[in-house]
Amino acid sequence: MRPILLLCAALLVPGSASAQSLADRIPQVEDQCVVLVHGLGRGESSFFVMEKLLSAAGYQVVNVDYPSRSATVEELVTYLDEAVAECGDQKVNFVTHSLGGILIRGWLGLKTPENLGRVVMLAPPNHGSEVVDAIGDLALYQFITGPAGQQLGTDKEKGPARFGPVDFDLGVIAGNMSVNPVFSAMIPGEDDGAVSVESTKIDGMADHIVLPATHTLMMNNPLVIAETMIFLQTGRFDPDLTYGELARRLTEGTSEDAE
Repeated sequence: MRPILLLCAALLVPGSASAQSLADRIPQVEDQCVVLVHGLGRGESSFFVMEKLLSAAGYQVVNVDYPSRSATVEELVTYLDEAVAECGDQKVNFVTHSLGGILIRGWLGLKTPENLGRVVMLAPPNHGSEVVDAIGDLALYQFITGPAGQQLGTDKEKGPARFGPVDFDLGVIAGNMSVNPVFSAMIPGEDDGAVSVESTKIDGMADHIVLPATHTLMMNNPLVIAETMIFLQTGRFDPDLTYGELARRLTEGTSEDAE
């Protein structure tokens, strides 16, 4: 696992080592695919860094680009069919951000591939967001988020909670940093500026971790990337991993390379 952490740490300490040099040291996985599913109002480019690092680890990566603002959750889940088909007979893993996690819950509720691997959800509103409850009726919100955005409130019959518990190998990463005090004031407890930590939890998940990350940029956070790759390989997160530990391991790695 150490080379993976070194590569992620290269993002934290610019210029300390070349990412490609560290990528060459990552233990390669075989016959595994990762489907990346972005969040509401985002695109495949939001997973650019994650895609490169997963590819460096040997995964075939399918980065789904879907029109998140133009359809309902039920309509958007169909975009996953083609993505999963690209994985062929390989083990199929998923890494999602925000709305992407709800699409996976909806899709896996309809079909479960025999070659299903692990799933990592980043900041999923598994029980909805109080922000949607508060401003979902505003015309501007509806224009910006589209039909799927209307389905992300906390209503148990209309929101994400309607999909129920999960029965697959799931790890959830929640953030507890916010750059939006207005939205955070609407959300009880710790939050990432859009979703509460509590809302990210779901019955049946294998592991859950809270990291110092914001909702919008979570997928580019070095700690989040490291924990994602650790869960995909081990089925558990590393609760002792910190920015300092990432930097320390990077320093050790560059010292060894110099020797």
